[in-house]
Amino acid sequence: MIRRAVQILLAAFFLIAGILHFRLDDAFARIVPPMLPFPIAIVWITGLTELVFAAALIARWRLPLTGLLLSAYLLAVLPANIYMAIAQISLGDTALSPAALWVRVALQFPLIALVLWCAGAPPLRKAQDTDG
Repeated sequence: MIRRAVQILLAAFFLIAGILHFRLDDAFARIVPPMLPFPIAIVWITGLTELVFAAALIARWRLPLTGLLLSAYLLAVLPANIYMAIAQISLGDTALSPAALWVRVALQFPLIALVLWCAGAPPLRKAQDTDG
């Protein structure tokens, strides 16, 4: 029951984040590291990816695989979060302190652990067997 609630909360998080990638594409494009080409396209692709992950979590589509892929995705976007912290880039009108930007980077790792846990991905599958 707790695991399902976390899946739904994460799905809502990624649904909102995915939508924001399209509504605030210019703001998200600013945090794409400058060595990468086509920042708007990257923002749209990552937004679509987050929408797909939200749907997969809601539908419980191959949850262990979804968890592994979503975790890999979160690692793949980590450089953008690090660049955002180093360059002290705010997202839209929301100015974040340098400390808050680095906390945002650090939160990627508990988020990955939460995704793996709630999806019952292989590294945490044994824990799923003992939890309801």
